[in-house]
Amino acid sequence: MNANRQQGFTLIELMIVIAIIGILAAVAIPAYQDYTARAQASEGLSLVGGAQANVASYWTTNGTFPSSNAIAQLSTVNGKYVSGIAVGTGGVITITMKSTSVAVPIKGTTFTLTPTNAGGSLQWKCASAGTTPIPAKFLPTACN
Repeated sequence: MNANRQQGFTLIELMIVIAIIGILAAVAIPAYQDYTARAQASEGLSLVGGAQANVASYWTTNGTFPSSNAIAQLSTVNGKYVSGIAVGTGGVITITMKSTSVAVPIKGTTFTLTPTNAGGSLQWKCASAGTTPIPAKFLPTACN
């Protein structure tokens, strides 16, 4: 009685599975690209620790903020995705992303860390800034 029993999937069932995979990929790929850009931007925060320490040390010693890398005694800092870190007026640290080898939405963009005196200690505010600011959604999580 069961000699003619068929096995396997029909063509329509296979097409439905492929359509579901396509829909999932259409949602996942942009989300992954955003995640990648944010992860690359977060390299800037990991590299900026030395600059923050130098700015804080200068502020503690002199009562004012340094206005350049030289005054803050900061040597050239760059990374895989970061082209440079610069100390500017008021101790503001600018992180510039590279123009190559980074996710398209953050190529050549900048964001800043601004120190403020909070009753004898420094607090740092992270923000998108400059002539080519990094889009807010790609700022590292620590900046939000």
